[in-house]
Amino acid sequence: MRLRVAGAQAPVTDDVAKNVSTILRAIDFARREQADILLTPEGSLSGYRFDFDPAEVERALERVTSEARRAGVGLALGTCFVEPDDRKCYNELRLYAKAGAYLGFHSKTLVCSHIREPERGEAPHLAVRPLRTFDVDGVTVGALICNDLWANPEWTPMPDTHLSQQLAGMGARVVLQAVNGGRGNDEWRTVVWNFHESNLRMRARAGRLWIVVVDNCDPPDLNCSTPCGVVNPDGGWAFRTSPKGEEFFAHTIEV
Repeated sequence: MRLRVAGAQAPVTDDVAKNVSTILRAIDFARREQADILLTPEGSLSGYRFDFDPAEVERALERVTSEARRAGVGLALGTCFVEPDDRKCYNELRLYAKAGAYLGFHSKTLVCSHIREPERGEAPHLAVRPLRTFDVDGVTVGALICNDLWANPEWTPMPDTHLSQQLAGMGARVVLQAVNGGRGNDEWRTVVWNFHESNLRMRARAGRLWIVVVDNCDPPDLNCSTPCGVVNPDGGWAFRTSPKGEEFFAHTIEV
């Protein structure tokens, strides 16, 4: 069985209109590459923030999902979103089938707050729902958002519940990971980069998973917070992007 996945290592801003423009370009790329599904970074529609206008994001969501439906491309779309059933805010990866059907969302689970200063971070702003999987063209797919995979010890006050391993136990063969991590030029950014890469490779190998990862690339002169691309079930890179700047890619996964 095959799943052709497109990924967008792309800039994410607080300007929803700019984000929509970027996502539409990525959808067009995925269409030309005949991808089954396109993965975008964490917060790629709303911006990685919690003071967004819910109505504006809903309108933007309708536009990008309509375009993806016309293009025949499924979506794994990163956005913060206020769910209508409970009016709570979630940091989501929203999944859509190629024909446009909404498959549901994964909510970021290991939400970040500093272990010594809990008021710092996103945890006070976000709700969480149970972990789940999705059927994407007959392939069982899991979704994770940023810290869900690596559980940064400084920013994870809850236990590391090894979500990638849980997804493997739930039958997932492919995990789509949307990231929007911190950037910088200091030594610590290199430490974090290496920590992210080692976690990607080791958790893929432990769970016998394909992991597809994309990150925010803004600002373009700095490295992303993590290597992006496709990691195979042996823990090796099947495809890897450049460390900085916008890059769209497509890769066929043999499940």
